[in-house]
Amino acid sequence: MRIIILGVGNILLSDEGIGVRAVESLKREYRLPPEVEVIDGGTSAMEMLDDLACADHLIIVDAVRSGKHPGTMVRIAGDAVPVFFKTKLSPHQIGLSDVLATLVLTGEQPGGVTVIGVEPCSLATGMALTPQIEVLLPKVVAQLVEELRQHGMAAERLEEEVA
Repeated sequence: MRIIILGVGNILLSDEGIGVRAVESLKREYRLPPEVEVIDGGTSAMEMLDDLACADHLIIVDAVRSGKHPGTMVRIAGDAVPVFFKTKLSPHQIGLSDVLATLVLTGEQPGGVTVIGVEPCSLATGMALTPQIEVLLPKVVAQLVEELRQHGMAAERLEEEVA
């Protein structure tokens, strides 16, 4: 079993960086099984082909345009994922769509794909998430942990250091 959690986004555009910030938090707060690989994909695309090839499951975390209120978290899985990529809810979907299509052509596509998305409040220039999205970050990380649990993988929360 090989599960990949891929955080994508541009950390220079405030809430667009939610995917990257979520995987940073996950790696900082949890000990993950060796079968789980966490990748900060940033704004990369085709250069991730080898990393994503033949994964049993791929979990993508990104800012998405879902038509819902800013600060809404959405989960897209199963048959809804191809529809997600057709509607181009995220600036990274063009690259990710190409990567996934290439993996299908080579017979190395993931066994399944789940998207955890957050409707951004702002895409203005800035390295910090907006306060509305910052408070949602623990919920996004908890959803990633739940996705792993659903695939039989236990994430162990690390103890916080006492100052």
